Amino acid sequence: MRNSSEFLVGRRIESVVLPLELLQQLKQSDFTDQQEYDAWQKRNLKVLEAGLLLHPRVSLDKSNNASQRLRQIIHAALDRPIETGKNNESMQVLRSAVMSLASRSDGSFSDSCHWADGIPLNLRLYEMLLETCFDINDETSIVEEVDELMEHIKKTWVVLGINQMLHNLCFTWVLFHRFVATGQVEMDLLYAADGQLAEVAKDAKATKDPGYSRILSSTLTSVLGWAEKRLLAYHDTFDSGNIYTMQGIVSLGVSAAKILVEDVSSEYRRKRKGEVDVARNRIDTYIRSSLRTAFAQRMEKADSSRRASKNQPNPLPVLAILAKDVGELAVHETKVFSPILKGWHPLAAGVAVATLHSCYANEIKQFISGIMELTPDAVQVLRAADKLEKDLVQIAVEDAVDSEDGGKAIIREMPPYEAETAIANLVKGWIKTRLDRLKEWVDRNLQQEVWNPQANQEGYAPSAVEILRIIDETLDAFFQLPIPTHPALLPDLMAGLDKCLQYYVMKAKSGCGTRNTYIPTMPALTRCEIGSKFQGVWKKKEKSQNSQKRNSQVATMNGDNSFGIPQLCVRINTFHRIRSEMDVLEKRIITHLRNCESAHVEDFSNGLSKKFELTPSACVEGVQLLSEAVAYKIVFHDLSHVLWDGLYVGEPSSSRIDPLLQELERNLLIISETVHERVRTRIITDTMKASCDGFLLVLLAGGPSRAFSRQDSQIIEDDFKALKDLFWANGDGLPADLIDKFSSTVRGVLPLFRTDSESLIERFRRVTLETYGSSARSRLPLPPTSGQWNPTEPNTLLRVLCYRNDETASKFLKKTYNLPKKL
Repeated sequence: MRNSSEFLVGRRIESVVLPLELLQQLKQSDFTDQQEYDAWQKRNLKVLEAGLLLHPRVSLDKSNNASQRLRQIIHAALDRPIETGKNNESMQVLRSAVMSLASRSDGSFSDSCHWADGIPLNLRLYEMLLETCFDINDETSIVEEVDELMEHIKKTWVVLGINQMLHNLCFTWVLFHRFVATGQVEMDLLYAADGQLAEVAKDAKATKDPGYSRILSSTLTSVLGWAEKRLLAYHDTFDSGNIYTMQGIVSLGVSAAKILVEDVSSEYRRKRKGEVDVARNRIDTYIRSSLRTAFAQRMEKADSSRRASKNQPNPLPVLAILAKDVGELAVHETKVFSPILKGWHPLAAGVAVATLHSCYANEIKQFISGIMELTPDAVQVLRAADKLEKDLVQIAVEDAVDSEDGGKAIIREMPPYEAETAIANLVKGWIKTRLDRLKEWVDRNLQQEVWNPQANQEGYAPSAVEILRIIDETLDAFFQLPIPTHPALLPDLMAGLDKCLQYYVMKAKSGCGTRNTYIPTMPALTRCEIGSKFQGVWKKKEKSQNSQKRNSQVATMNGDNSFGIPQLCVRINTFHRIRSEMDVLEKRIITHLRNCESAHVEDFSNGLSKKFELTPSACVEGVQLLSEAVAYKIVFHDLSHVLWDGLYVGEPSSSRIDPLLQELERNLLIISETVHERVRTRIITDTMKASCDGFLLVLLAGGPSRAFSRQDSQIIEDDFKALKDLFWANGDGLPADLIDKFSSTVRGVLPLFRTDSESLIERFRRVTLETYGSSARSRLPLPPTSGQWNPTEPNTLLRVLCYRNDETASKFLKKTYNLPKKL
């Protein structure tokens, strides 16, 4: 094609309609063939149509004749090319219509032809001009003569209606578009576009032109839309291979968003600008959106992994897999993405982990609400959730260390999963189930227990062996639970087992009676003379009452023969055995604790929460109570026929202590053979105490069938020595100091039986006056019975006198208290 620019010589470019001039000046002969010429003609007509009809700068009136003529000419030419010679008639019609439309004034009174300055045609044309700045052989490089070329391009501003602001915006778009179109690899293009966008930001603040604002909004919306498509799911867009592009795209997207919000949005202008941090808000949105997408992908992956491994032994639960994946995602986020995003959001990592925490929370809360029992899967999930939560919170705390509020706002976004609480509640449910079963077991087995000494060679109950075994197994099972909080939950289990054992002890000793169960009711203070004709009546009456009482006790205590002396001894052995096993169990618990993954030194150094607090004292009290019960049962119940009904009844010399000693010795042999050596001394000591009490009760409250003279005192003292010798057993029995200690009361009272009645009466008067004062001078009051025998106690002295078989005592008692000599 020959050079055809001479037609422009001497003419101002803004007064020329370039496509019209080209159509008029260039002929078919200037082209290689008819087809090329036709295509060129149609392009020029299309430009005229776009500039004058479709996108005119000055809007068209519907009745404009020139616009109708031009539309007809263009449409006709698309079917059949027109003749375009300089003086051709059809060309004259075309020129007339074009110039009429192009010369319409926009009110500026200039003589410019407005054929290409209507938006968006002018911008598209200008964009095409700017694209000539790129090297045709290297699409990502700008030509070396760019400055000179740009000077030529700027000469079109007056024709295209371009100014510096529109140029900045168009050039930004061209740079951005070229970066996208060439594979997003040339970072210089991206940085150039971002730098040009900084100029656009200045322009946007400097003008309020609504036309420019519309173009600006449309352009930046496209840029932002493209950027956000990648940034709202940046885990899918970027990886270690292209992470370098992320910073440029974030910068470009944030810059576009800031201009759109701060300079285009009317809503923003109505607010105080300090209330909105556009960059931080956008980054916040990108982080949350991208991580929610990534979480959903990880969840789907975990579910697939679970399905793939369902035929393998012990496959991991989905939420345990997910927790691990989310933890890895969080670490990847903080290492790869957070350092970039932190440039616009100081808490980028915190927002990321808070988002992941929230996503996982939806799943774990639903899971926790559906857990009914402690299963390995449930614990595995809860432990994984707890570890994930701790890791996420740690990241958030470290990320916020320099922030104004120390990260409190982010932490508030992460309400606890309560996984540890859920585990604790499940374990407490597990503990309660075990304890309830154990209590039922105690009730059932103690109803069937016979307390037979032959049932166990050690002499304690089989049920005790079994309950200790169950407790041991329960502790083993507890420490085998796959939980991280054994030390924290152990006190609950210990307290429950302690109560169950205490319950066993309490139930085992219930119904066995106590010391007071077997001590007979003391007869009323009385006076009787040996040989009285009423003696037989009293004795018969008393024996009948005592027999009824004993029979009722026998019915109560020995109905199933489980409360006999051997059976009571087995119970005592059982309590001793349980008590001794407490130390063994506690040491075993410490060993378990040392092997716990989460144990600290203080967990097993401070033993308070690892001890049985109720059971040891219950066992000690049980041994004490049953030891006394055995002793007093033997003396006052089982040997009542030789003690209460036999000893010193009638003539003391013919009803001495030997039958009682024989029976006592037989019972002591049963105790020695049955009771564990560690508690044997206690029961024999209690039996001696009971024997001493019984001996004194016969002497001081033996009823009207007993009477003693001073001469009988030697018999009594000899019998008491024989009683002590029984327990001394030639040095094989009780220690001498114990015998002395528990026989002291009898030793103090016995001399009264050898004291003459006058001296006894005088001593009685004196101690009574000392006790009651001057009110006792006119009449001696009758001292009440306390049962606390003492040679200086009025009631004790009075009872010795009541059972004194002589005239002096009888007269004194008759005169002082009107006690008859005979009944």
